[in-house]
Amino acid sequence: MPVEPLSQKEIEDRLTELPGWSLDGDRIARSYRLGSHFAATAMVVHIAQTQEELDHHSDLTLGYDTVSLTIHTHSVGGAVTEKDFELARRVEALAPGHGAS
Repeated sequence: MPVEPLSQKEIEDRLTELPGWSLDGDRIARSYRLGSHFAATAMVVHIAQTQEELDHHSDLTLGYDTVSLTIHTHSVGGAVTEKDFELARRVEALAPGHGAS
């Protein structure tokens, strides 16, 4: 099944279901703060594993005690799609286990 870009309204509606996430240009984005560099690193590894499972990869940045993601779908010219929101929902589900806020 082909992936289709979401409309601006569809993106805005889906973002209301993901507190902390926002539209950053042509991507959805979120940053998390964690208790230590080790905790942030562990979360990055967990996100990378999830991305492999979904075969959908984001830009993922590790800071000292922060993890930031920006997500869009390259195969549709960098637009936001449902695949991006599925990844964001999965990240949101795993974040509390790492103590992320």
